Amino acid sequence: MTLRDLLVATRDATLVAVLAVAAAAATNALRDAPFPWIAVAAYDLFVPCPEPLGDAKAVSPMEPIVRAERTLVVDARDRAAHSDWHLSGAMHVPFDWIDAVPDEAVRRVAASGAAAVVVYGDGGDPDSGRELARELSGRGVRNVHYVEGGAPALRGDGHPPGAGEVAP
Repeated sequence: MTLRDLLVATRDATLVAVLAVAAAAATNALRDAPFPWIAVAAYDLFVPCPEPLGDAKAVSPMEPIVRAERTLVVDARDRAAHSDWHLSGAMHVPFDWIDAVPDEAVRRVAASGAAAVVVYGDGGDPDSGRELARELSGRGVRNVHYVEGGAPALRGDGHPPGAGEVAP
């Protein structure tokens, strides 16, 4: 690259920058409420999303509440994991780390008439079961618990769930 090529490239880049600033200034001037050239107040760069998280109690997979007759058991894992293995009678409400639990799913859980709700997830860190339980609690469902260790702890083998189903 010669000195002449470098000067031409610098000239062209400067021309594009000047035209871009001029276009931005003209567009701003035409606005009903133009943006100030110098910030008057600091901008909020971090605005936390409201998260309706409540309290959920951790329970051991061996506690009687997990298999009690008036307990609604909820599987928070994805569809494939639920299809592969789940506790008999478990309601499937997959937890999504991005989207909130759908209102319809919260209504189904709340309308179940159960004395307690026990949620189990993948047993990871963080555990999808714990997070779903906290969200259900924060959305108004009462007496919500989650199984420490999730589905692997319920199976009792410490391994990810495999084929089969465990009756409560």
